[in-house]
Amino acid sequence: MKRLSIIAAVLTAAVFAAGCASSSTAAAADAPVREAGKAYTLTVLHTNDHHGTTLSKEGIAGLAERAAFVKQVRAENENVLVVDAGDINTGSALSNMFHAEPDIAGYNLIGYDAVTFGNHEFDGDLSVLQQQMEQSDFDWVCANITRGQSYLGKPYIVKDYDGFRVGIIGLTTLRTTVIASPDESLTFTDEIEAAAMFVPILREQELCDIVIVLAHLGSVEEAEGQNTSQKLAAAVPGIDLIIDGHSHTKFEEPLYINGTPIVSANEWGKYVGEGRFTIVDGQVADFTWQPVEITSESFPPDAEMTALLQPYADEANASLKQVVMQTGAEFEFGDRLSRYREIALGDLTCDAQVWYVRSHGMEADFALTNGGNIRAALPAGDVTKEDIMTVLPFENYIYVVALSGQDVLDLFNFIASVPQGAGGFAQVSKEARYTITYDADGTGTLSDLTINGEPVDPARTYRIVTNDYLAGGGDGYTALTRSVDTFNTSMLLSDIVIEYAQTLAQPVMPETDGRITIVGGAEP
Repeated sequence: MKRLSIIAAVLTAAVFAAGCASSSTAAAADAPVREAGKAYTLTVLHTNDHHGTTLSKEGIAGLAERAAFVKQVRAENENVLVVDAGDINTGSALSNMFHAEPDIAGYNLIGYDAVTFGNHEFDGDLSVLQQQMEQSDFDWVCANITRGQSYLGKPYIVKDYDGFRVGIIGLTTLRTTVIASPDESLTFTDEIEAAAMFVPILREQELCDIVIVLAHLGSVEEAEGQNTSQKLAAAVPGIDLIIDGHSHTKFEEPLYINGTPIVSANEWGKYVGEGRFTIVDGQVADFTWQPVEITSESFPPDAEMTALLQPYADEANASLKQVVMQTGAEFEFGDRLSRYREIALGDLTCDAQVWYVRSHGMEADFALTNGGNIRAALPAGDVTKEDIMTVLPFENYIYVVALSGQDVLDLFNFIASVPQGAGGFAQVSKEARYTITYDADGTGTLSDLTINGEPVDPARTYRIVTNDYLAGGGDGYTALTRSVDTFNTSMLLSDIVIEYAQTLAQPVMPETDGRITIVGGAEP
């Protein structure tokens, strides 16, 4: 059974109330009844960074496959805890279309016990998140987000099993205030300070034998001063397991810091982490862990989950025929023109990226994409979602990276060096303007570069929107890997373009504005 205990007080003294009557140390429950010397076991199944991966893609991941695996584990083990380290939201068109309703319903059916908030839970209005919380049969736990005098979710929950007790704390990265747009009514406090306050409460007052932290913090430091799961483990004793999210890291084995194991299950439900505690006399005697790959071959889709999700999938598939844009003429592609010069499709794609990032409260100086990412023309007249997904068929996620001005200069010098016809030829947003002059052998030279009408300042930091492939150094874009502050929006480029297209005055004409000037170049 599950028992929630919340400590009432202000943060400077003890704890905010979370919508329940307060308890005190004297009121804490008795220690669990256990048999001396007996070994008890707890199996912990965990996911993170689900990002709307409702359905399997080519037999990989999928909630129906995940449900089949969890059912199998439950059939083989008496005590099973199922948790998620955040970012259920923002990803597939199916999930986005229904504000993650099918994902929440799927988590309910699987029987999740607790989920913490990821930064992407704050991509929409607070009312959307509150609706998701109301739809959830599981607890949302987070010890460092408050709204007025209450926690947004629950700072922790306590679960009793035969012979032992488990406490689960949630934490959400403070970077959420920078990389998302949380409601102004919410207050985010330091993650490590919150953990340092609640771990002793769970140990000393709630008498928990195991303390688990769902830490949407990341194991990779994206920006200076960021609290990672490693820093949490080093700073706060008494944690038996940190389940990390945010950085999408695939662990092959636990990372031990200060005696605390840190684990993570990659992303999108492609893996489920499976940990197993052995508890003797209220102490952890052993802990083992492995990542389990979730595929349709290994775990045939659960029929009940498939039936639950099918109506959502049917409606989403029908929406592909939805007209999202009217064009006054064809947006040409020709013989891969996006690899030779500025084209209207490149302008549309890059301008959409800047629009999306800015409309979500973040800074963006310009955007770029590789011409090889654009694969077809847009027709004249009615343009459907399917048309745009045909133009942009790759599952590219949009990143925001931060580079020094000197690195931006290096970036554009590289762009000028990319031969025409290569997939790495750049298309850029309207904020960037430059000239590439090609000599007789096709070697390009950069000139007249401006960002937002100004020459690049080598000492300034610029925020660039691009796709995950280029952000990782693909097509030779190694300058982008020098980022000092990287953010994965977890939004597909195609979905962003679809959203942007609907904001434009219709019909949209396929026009270019001279942001890329080519001198002496070739045509296909």
